[in-house]
Formats: sequence, structure tokens, C-alpha cells
Amino acid sequence: MQDAPRLYLDLPFPPQGEGVVLDADQMRYLATVLRLQNGDILHVFNEVAGEWEARLEIQRKDRGLAMLAAQVRPPEPTVGPVLVFAPLKRDATDLVLRMGTEMGVTRFCPVITERTNTHRINAERFRAIAIEAAEQCERLDIPQIDPLRPLPQLLTEWEVDRPLFAALERHECANVAQLPGEYALLIGPEGGFSETERRLLNKHDAIIPISLGKRILRADTAVVAGLAQLAFRTSQSI
Repeated sequence: MQDAPRLYLDLPFPPQGEGVVLDADQMRYLATVLRLQNGDILHVFNEVAGEWEARLEIQRKDRGLAMLAAQVRPPEPTVGPVLVFAPLKRDATDLVLRMGTEMGVTRFCPVITERTNTHRINAERFRAIAIEAAEQCERLDIPQIDPLRPLPQLLTEWEVDRPLFAALERHECANVAQLPGEYALLIGPEGGFSETERRLLNKHDAIIPISLGKRILRADTAVVAGLAQLAFRTSQSI
């Protein structure tokens, strides 16, 4: 038996037994892509309502209801890191957003560095990718997407008492035995940080250099390696 499809709905849920309105895009996805029929079961969720089993009620091709049957999971906020990263080429950035969401990133902070490939982002598209990943990985909330800003600006605004682990190649790295409750990971662009940026990072009190191994990794690979390393350290400190 297949698991019920999950659908994130960014609106308040009515009481049990009533229906959540589904818009044209959601109906197209459920009826055309997933081929659900009237009366089929799906799960709808968001960070406030939790996750609910619902029955699909098709009113017309572009409108329907998700009739709430029973709550299957209460609200549960994700506890995880902030990811500061330089946007990459389109497919690689999509991968960073998907994998970061799956690995528990709570906030994405895109930054412009001297070697960043792009100087603009589509925040709406970023959010759509994060929603799709959340639906797939069974988390209940969607990571926050910050506006794009220059790396020096982010560092100026960054609280010095909030650790920012920076993946720096060929750099003397800190030995971190235990992670704090709140932390962030910084991954640079393809080609790494410039010498000016490395000096800027070295001067910032919140920066903690970490190593991702002896090899030079692609930026999207470095995101996964860095998040996995920090998640492992978190599990060891519990």
C-alpha cells in the first residue's frame, strides 16, 4: 500500500471534519500529476496545524477541498542550523535547497561573494523548492529564505555570540568537541573565498573554521558534507 501523498498548505486549517480549500495549482498537481480521484486520501500539513489525514473532495478541475479527518502529527518545529551559502548555477543551487531542507536547515542565507556566479535570486522559486523537499522528507515546516546580501554585510549584522562554522580549504581549523544549541554553517562559492574574504572571516569573532577533509569539494557537495559533519557532532553531544 502506497503512502498518502503530502501537501503543504500555507493557510489556517479549519476544525476537524471541515475542508481546506485547494487552489487550481494544487488541484492540477493532485488530480493530473498524482492522478488522485474523488475520495482519495492525502496528508496536508503546515508548521502551525501539524499534519492531518484528509479526504480529497473534487468540486471542479481547478477547485477542491481537503476534508480534515484526523490529526496524525502535532506541530513540531525543526531544530537545525542556519545555512549561509553563495548561490551557484541553477541546478546546483536547487540541490543545495533540497538537501538543506531534508537535512534540517531552518534558514537559508544566500550571500554575494567575490566569486559568486549570480547576483540575483528568485525567492519565490527558492521557497517552492523547499516546500517540495519538505513534502518529500516528512518535515512539517518550511525553512526561511533570507534576501540576498553581500557577505560583508551579513558578517557585520551577525551576532558574535552565535557560532558560524566556515568551511575553509587549507586552513588551520578549530577542534570543536561540542556544538552550541544554535549554530550556522558557511559554504563559499565555486573557487572558494578570495584572500580578502578569508581575512575578513579570520577577524570575525563568530567564525569557527572547520575542515571537510583533504579533498577540494564542489560547493554543493560541501554543503552536504558540512551539514552531515555538524549533525554528527550534535548527535554525539546529546
